[in-house]
Amino acid sequence: MRVDYATLSKTIASLTEGETDEVALMATMACEIHHSDDRFDWTGFYRVTEPEVLKIGPYQGGHGCLVIPFARGVCGAAARTGETQLVPDVDAFPGHIACASSTRSELVIPVRNGTGDIIAVLDIDSDRPDAFTAEDADALTAILDATFARELV
Repeated sequence: MRVDYATLSKTIASLTEGETDEVALMATMACEIHHSDDRFDWTGFYRVTEPEVLKIGPYQGGHGCLVIPFARGVCGAAARTGETQLVPDVDAFPGHIACASSTRSELVIPVRNGTGDIIAVLDIDSDRPDAFTAEDADALTAILDATFARELV
């Protein structure tokens, strides 16, 4: 099964309408994204909980790393640089953190709030090499922006 981003976007918008709690939004999104595509082996959020530190948030799949410093791994690189990390082969990524030995490729997208601050990263792992595309990154970024970059009051 391959994700239909138009449908996923509408589903997430409908499920999260009016919700302002970031953790509730992340939990709902992790579930919907994870179950939308067979390539997605682990799907979740790492939240910025203190300067230069990510801690595990809502996710689907096996357990993840509990704490990731901005200085390490694919998630840390996304949080540190503010840029999406599309990694076709995690073994070739310097400093990759192997939270699960089955991970072969990874897509990590910074999550920004309404003022542009990075509040988390969305991490999607696949047990397949080169599983993700720029289309995946762009579509998921648009969904994240529509959910988190709006003014949450």
